[in-house]
Amino acid sequence: MSTTERPRILVVGGGYVGLYAARRILQKMRYREATVTVVDPRSYMTYQPFLPEAAAGSISPRHVVVPLRRVLPGAEVLTGRVSTIDQDRRVATVAPLVGPAYEVPFDYLVVAMGAVSRTFPIPGLAEEGIGMKGVEEAIGLRNHVLEQFDRADSTTDEEIRRKALTFVFVGGGFAGAETIGEIEDLARDAAKYYPSIKREDMRFLLVDVADKILPEVGPKLGEWGREHLEKRGVEIHLGTSMKSCVDGRVVLSNGVEADSSTIVWTAGVKPNPVLAEFGLPLGPRGHVDVEPSLRVRGLGHVWAAGDNAQVPNLVEGEGDWCPPNAQHALRQAKVLGDNVISELRGFPQQDYKHANKGAVAGLGLRKGVAMIKFGKFTIRLRGRLAWYMHRTYHGMAVPTFNRKIRVFADWTLGLFLKREVVSLGAMENPRHEFATAARPAPAVERPAPAPPAAESDTKEKAKAAAG
Repeated sequence: MSTTERPRILVVGGGYVGLYAARRILQKMRYREATVTVVDPRSYMTYQPFLPEAAAGSISPRHVVVPLRRVLPGAEVLTGRVSTIDQDRRVATVAPLVGPAYEVPFDYLVVAMGAVSRTFPIPGLAEEGIGMKGVEEAIGLRNHVLEQFDRADSTTDEEIRRKALTFVFVGGGFAGAETIGEIEDLARDAAKYYPSIKREDMRFLLVDVADKILPEVGPKLGEWGREHLEKRGVEIHLGTSMKSCVDGRVVLSNGVEADSSTIVWTAGVKPNPVLAEFGLPLGPRGHVDVEPSLRVRGLGHVWAAGDNAQVPNLVEGEGDWCPPNAQHALRQAKVLGDNVISELRGFPQQDYKHANKGAVAGLGLRKGVAMIKFGKFTIRLRGRLAWYMHRTYHGMAVPTFNRKIRVFADWTLGLFLKREVVSLGAMENPRHEFATAARPAPAVERPAPAPPAAESDTKEKAKAAAG
């Protein structure tokens, strides 16, 4: 046990699993039974399924995030990164936003680091690519796309216009398909306010190394999604990878090339690399190896779940491991929280088992696909009805009643009010204009003034008289 009066439960990460597990523990815990400490570099949890709609302006970005301190009033929330963990001493090293690192002792550990974007050493990707893992990236993408319309409208140079109005999305899973569907809708609405820009002037490309898009909803709905996007003018390149994007020059493996100012990368995720510093057993792809109870193998005081863990799937016919999606993460967090409390009180652990209930995806306003499972029966929906299912499911799944009301309010207002198409790109550097105005003007050296003409004549006459 640690030196504190009460045992400490340390939750590393404030995402799906971290937030829900901490809430579950706080709900089940007796008064002063333990101290719950949550560490995350951000003070909020991001509901990632809403990022495409936030990028398109259908939901306010503030309503996509959940403040940890407000939702976890009984927990100690530390803003920082856990850099290393000593399992023998049961001590975590936390690097805060400012100041030196410090150690936090713990008795029980929950690893909920989530995942980061899976990238490859593609020339130009680090300089040109835009991710879609956080609300900051969604806001930046929206401002960037609208800024391209301003650029295209302000010039007559066809090469600049073509590059500004070409949008490339790499990755055809949920994130890629939903984002390109929402952004294409946004672009259509924005074009109404630019007389010089028509939909025919824009070019949208969706690239994926797989042979289909939206694999999460099955081949039939995936094929319908592909046909639907193609009818909207989206070029889809399957079985294709991006070889280079230096200076916005996109080169695909199938020989297609295009100049683009907007390259969005949604080609999958991988476990957070810092897990290698936590002294945990890892699987072949870097996930934490856990038992069906979500307890880390060989470590009785550590649990892990979500994107950073390989969780055995106890349901027949659904694969060896649970897929890393929100549906499983939310349910795993509850079982994990119950197991931590059980360990605290000396009770046995319970295994995690959940049959897949289906999947839903939105492809823009009033367009979507949905696969819903009821036991052995599967219902497949597409179009407007599937879009309603998508919004209903995620509207109910977003954490806290406060956020549910705000999200549904955004959607309701969107039925009567037009979409905002204002770019706030200056938000990325809000002090630039003031700093420029406040900076002292550079000193300019000026030549000495010539003496007045009358004074020069007087000096010449004096010299002549003296001579």
